Amino acid sequence: MKKQPDPRFSGLFEAARALQPNTVALRRQLHKHPEQGLELPNTQAAVLRALDGLDLKVQTGAAVGSVVAVLNGARPGPTVLLRGDMDALPLTEETGLEFASVEPGTMHACGHDTHVAMLASAARLLHDRRDTLAGQVVFMFQPGEEGHHGARFMLDEGVLDAAGTPVEKALALHITSKEQSGVIRCRPGPIMAGADSFHVVVTGKGGHASTPADAIDPVPAAAAMVGALQTAVTRRISVFEPAVVTVAHITAGTTSNIIPETATLEGTLRTLSEATRKTMIEEIPRVCANIGAAHGCEVEVVVKPGYPVTINDADVAARVVELVGEVGGQANVMPNPLMGAEDFSYVLQRVPGAMAFLGACPPGVSPADAPPNHSNRVLFDEAAMAHGVTAYAAFALDALRP
Repeated sequence: MKKQPDPRFSGLFEAARALQPNTVALRRQLHKHPEQGLELPNTQAAVLRALDGLDLKVQTGAAVGSVVAVLNGARPGPTVLLRGDMDALPLTEETGLEFASVEPGTMHACGHDTHVAMLASAARLLHDRRDTLAGQVVFMFQPGEEGHHGARFMLDEGVLDAAGTPVEKALALHITSKEQSGVIRCRPGPIMAGADSFHVVVTGKGGHASTPADAIDPVPAAAAMVGALQTAVTRRISVFEPAVVTVAHITAGTTSNIIPETATLEGTLRTLSEATRKTMIEEIPRVCANIGAAHGCEVEVVVKPGYPVTINDADVAARVVELVGEVGGQANVMPNPLMGAEDFSYVLQRVPGAMAFLGACPPGVSPADAPPNHSNRVLFDEAAMAHGVTAYAAFALDALRP
């Protein structure tokens, strides 16, 4: 028997389209004036202005520049959370947009400006339909996603209890220039990797390049570590458990005829399961220490924990795909996770929920050719934001049906 469409979804996309001028205006304001990190005073103020006039319980963070807004439905019921991250990246923009960043060395290259704008418009759309809600919606405007663990700070400050009842479901959208505009993609289980970083200092004994036997050269030891870490992945980790070790920064020496005393390596570890992550966190220091010993060098290794694996609840992820279709949009299941990392993972460790990706490839450009997120030339099709607003609103309406 064919499922009847939910009447509360009627006209939802059209309502999101009607809000598009507000969504675009807020996005462009934030894009022109991006901020980095955990304290985003101008962004926070812009969010508060966008929510002004709505019947919401609004509070700002004490430890970070967050905004949490709670919408109460007409009847009691469960609580759902919608997240939009707010911070920018340390890049100098080269898009040529008329609203390009005017802040030196700061750019919304990951699209968080669109996330904020979509979430603010979703709050307004749901506010207009609050009489159909049985429960509460928590709007989580989060700073510090780009490596600053902003979600963790907001959890510590009680975002999951902001409505007075525990959050039962959560959704975050992330825009991407590498997918067709307006198409939403989601998947059950791991959708993004855990990411940890490591720093290795190899110490030998300096000397003249003409007499290496009188020195202990840390450079060959460091070079051997790079190859050995790649071998460790292929020999210690199952081929069916993805792991990526990247040594992205090597420094040693000051000139061509001096053997340095130290060499340093820095890199990242990305995994899709906690078991694989644990194995490699133990393996990296072991490999480096033993290679260093073979070269007569001392080795110090520090592995800095990063974001956990982002794991979608299977039922919630499947429902997100269904909902997009029910509101007239286009969605599909991602075949593979992404090896990037996200601090929404902290929320999903506590609450069944999902992260989904919203395609926003610019018109006239193939997704394969579009500059990716984190590029200083990345462009997003603003028309896609109406689909994101619709998805946010549909998720809340579906979870809080009377």
